[in-house]
Amino acid sequence: MDFSFFVHMERIDEKQTQKRLYEEFVELCQIADESGFKTIWTGEHHGMNFTIAPNPFINIADLARRTNNVKLGTATIVAPFWHPIKLAEEAAMTDIISDGRLELGIARGAYSFEYDRLAEGIDAFSAGVAMREIVPAIKALWRGDYEAVGEHWSFPKTTSSPKPQQFPHPPIWIAARAQSSHDFALEQGCNVQVTPLWLGDEEVISLMERFNNSCESYKEIPRPKIMILRHTFVGENEDEVVQGAKDISRFYCYFGAWFKNERLIEQGFIEKLTDEEMSKIDMYSPEKMRKNSVIGTPDKVIERIKLCENLGYDEYSYWIDSSMSFEKKKKSLELFIDKVMPAFT
Repeated sequence: MDFSFFVHMERIDEKQTQKRLYEEFVELCQIADESGFKTIWTGEHHGMNFTIAPNPFINIADLARRTNNVKLGTATIVAPFWHPIKLAEEAAMTDIISDGRLELGIARGAYSFEYDRLAEGIDAFSAGVAMREIVPAIKALWRGDYEAVGEHWSFPKTTSSPKPQQFPHPPIWIAARAQSSHDFALEQGCNVQVTPLWLGDEEVISLMERFNNSCESYKEIPRPKIMILRHTFVGENEDEVVQGAKDISRFYCYFGAWFKNERLIEQGFIEKLTDEEMSKIDMYSPEKMRKNSVIGTPDKVIERIKLCENLGYDEYSYWIDSSMSFEKKKKSLELFIDKVMPAFT
């Protein structure tokens, strides 16, 4: 099983400058590059200081000059926010700049806050339709001389300029949860990214079952890869583990607030949650986070990740976004590298 690293710039207040956040982002990525991770993933979000990621291709092009070993992936491009021609060409250019290291993850998106601002008239359901249209379109544009007649996009015969360095194109990953999304990935010959989010091992098992169902339904298609993305924290002792669970609990409380899209938002910050408000959100409680996410001392983290390996996941992605300080993120990452990864080699 391979290991990858999933990271954004993130903040819930103005204590750190965005410039400093980017410097910390780069430093964490360089540690991952030097330590045996296969891929660094970063995503796309807009108007949210909670997750600062307006165009992952820019970050990847910069990281391509600052790293040497890792693949560089988008996890994920939000399909409704892109025209197929722009997506095909920007991905191809990024693949060239990175010397063929691009991995292209695509999703329908999740936040209604973003749909309202970048994709007028599109909601979570119709966003899925857009994703199913854009994937075959970009593959056709890379082949060349493609004329689109679709529900969301129609345009005359066009060829992506440039074309990707990787032939026939960079690996494409589909963010999947529903069975239909797994089926679509198999139909298109794409790899699969899944995340249980705040849910526990039962969801890890269920997501693999859905993937296996699709593989069984499409036996004529070679089995693609499947990656699982999980919030991960490694502590040296019980005190650090307890605090790590509290930090990830806070992250998910803010995640839920952004997802509901009901609170006041000013200057890209959502109205702060009080300790009392967060204490009432049982599904994101520190106790639930410790039970469901991969949080613990190295031996416990190894035990939790072994489940993913035994189920057949090809890649485990360490999701570091957590509302923690840079120092705590760095220490956890270094413990993961030194104490956890060797158990899987």
